[in-house]
Amino acid sequence: MTALTIRQIKQQIGQLTNGETNRQIPSFWPTDWLLYVIDKPSLFLITDEDYQLTESEQRRFYTGMVKMQEGMPLAYLTGQQAFWSLSFVVNEYTLIPRPDTEVLVEQVLKWINAQPVSNPHKRLLDLGTGSGCIAASLAHELKKDNWQVVAVDLSLEALDIARHNADFNGVTNIEFIQSSWYQALPTDDECRFDVIVSNPPYIDEADEHLAGLTAEPISALSALNHGLADIEHIVQQAPSYLCKKGLLAIEHGHDQGVAVRRLFLENGFESVHTVQDYGGNDRVTVGQYP
Repeated sequence: MTALTIRQIKQQIGQLTNGETNRQIPSFWPTDWLLYVIDKPSLFLITDEDYQLTESEQRRFYTGMVKMQEGMPLAYLTGQQAFWSLSFVVNEYTLIPRPDTEVLVEQVLKWINAQPVSNPHKRLLDLGTGSGCIAASLAHELKKDNWQVVAVDLSLEALDIARHNADFNGVTNIEFIQSSWYQALPTDDECRFDVIVSNPPYIDEADEHLAGLTAEPISALSALNHGLADIEHIVQQAPSYLCKKGLLAIEHGHDQGVAVRRLFLENGFESVHTVQDYGGNDRVTVGQYP
């Protein structure tokens, strides 16, 4: 195999990402993947263009490019994804954390910071935790205030990843429970939560965009009833698990804001409103239970 320099690899990247026979991939994936393979900082691609990749580095780079063109996300190749202020391990059992989900974390923290401190021991529930990115990020921000976070998921494989991510980020105030939504949780008053958050499956099973997301677990992406089935279940059952004046915050699709607000209101929630993501799309609906 002829040794190639970074300069030569960079010249090929345009052809690798824009060829007619290749699946379009985000423009930053090839360079980020190259940096991961050679284990160098981003400035290296500018200052050291004459660096020659070893045979194993070249083979790994091109193998990864083929996988990305076949539909594998960059995060599954590197096995990690940044979210909030932390870094998370991801694999085929977990969704890849998206920047728009940080809006959910922001809204929960905003609400918590605006509340009077009456109970020194607060509890937060994350339903369908996946990689644990929401639970760990919130637990990390709230640990100084003695919050306890409970994170549930039906998938044992996902819970293993979530536990690893909590340990890796030094977050200890989380309990992980295998459960189908609320099923394994007690309903007595002492076990209620001040906040319930969730990023549940919300894509319509008939949505054409699912075809491009085959690398991620479909069960964590799509739901019945035009993508609203799991959201409906979470909202309807939330009053049995929330403290008085507790918060429910749910991420949903860009075209589901009206329907989700209606669900909140029909189930007795007050101060219901929807917050947009960084692209200006409806993304997170929150409400307070009276």
